[in-house]
Amino acid sequence: MEMEDDSPVNLENASQADFLKNEMNFDIDPNDPLTKAALSDATENEWMDILGNGQLRKKTITRGKKGARPERADLCTVDIVGKLQDNNKIVENFESLTVQLGDTEIVQGLDLAIALMEEGEEAEIEVASRFAYGELGKEPDIPPGATIIYEVKLKSVQIQEEIDTLGFAQRKELGNKKRERGNWWFARDEPTIAIQCYRRALEFLLPSNEDGAKKPEEKITDAELQILLEDRSKVYNNLAAAQIKTEAYEAALESVENVLRVEPNNIKALFRKGRILHKKGNHALAVTTLQYAAKLDPDSKAIQHELTILKEKSARDSIYEKNLYRKMLGGTKQNNENNSTKNNSNSNLSNNKSKIAVWSLIGGTIVAVTGIIVYRLTF
Repeated sequence: MEMEDDSPVNLENASQADFLKNEMNFDIDPNDPLTKAALSDATENEWMDILGNGQLRKKTITRGKKGARPERADLCTVDIVGKLQDNNKIVENFESLTVQLGDTEIVQGLDLAIALMEEGEEAEIEVASRFAYGELGKEPDIPPGATIIYEVKLKSVQIQEEIDTLGFAQRKELGNKKRERGNWWFARDEPTIAIQCYRRALEFLLPSNEDGAKKPEEKITDAELQILLEDRSKVYNNLAAAQIKTEAYEAALESVENVLRVEPNNIKALFRKGRILHKKGNHALAVTTLQYAAKLDPDSKAIQHELTILKEKSARDSIYEKNLYRKMLGGTKQNNENNSTKNNSNSNLSNNKSKIAVWSLIGGTIVAVTGIIVYRLTF
């Protein structure tokens, strides 16, 4: 019997497929287009259909270092030139731009395609509108629905430092960068992608778990912690807005509660909590929450508008409840009257039945006596 070859794969000459199958023991679906793309070795001047639908294609111009593909959260430094497919006009041009892979800091198509490049590789990437700037485009140069051809060079790949090892300034910078990117996606009516960005921002805007092991001069001070918490509240407020848009009301409520635990008088959080409670149908508590927000900011038109709508709904709810209660009481009274009539009727019927029973008994007795007489006379 032939024995299996358990010798390790030569990584220098191994393909991505060899590495994943033999070294990582991944159970992969070879028919999935994205899996095929991930497992394929770069071949110069051949188009790779990354998603299998023609909307995202990649062609290697110059191969890079074999097997040196970036992973999610790696810091990728790239040169990017983007041209409109229709007229070859340059609409984007970045030199030595550093992006964190997987955090949608660039358009989705590039985020996916760069993950399939090798360090040092130069590639042409064709990104359809859906994975570029969509039906909104990007003023002033990118029209709605535009397909963009990108020339990309992956210059270097670095592993992101563990978040716990970062100092205050780095945490603040990176956390707010991801918050701003989330705001950009939210403004483009992409709340799901915005939520991803906001969640990543929150990971950076936390005090380090390793602060206790740091030197005193490296620890985050109370003042710095307060700044991080304030930035964190901004992220949670924006996260709640995106979650409301996706109708994830329970998650949105949790987000605003995270703000209010730290800042009980945060007007944005109170306003959004009122809106969430409104959406969940808890009108009474929504009114109470918004009235408190209105006391803190009496000039807010948004709060007053929401309160007006809620008060009208609460008034309708109150009328409905009163009518329902009145019907219930009316029904009870009618039932009592019906029961009284029924009891009287039953009483009369019972009396009649009693009379009938007496006469029946008398009649029965007469019949019985007569029968006895007849019996005696006959026998």
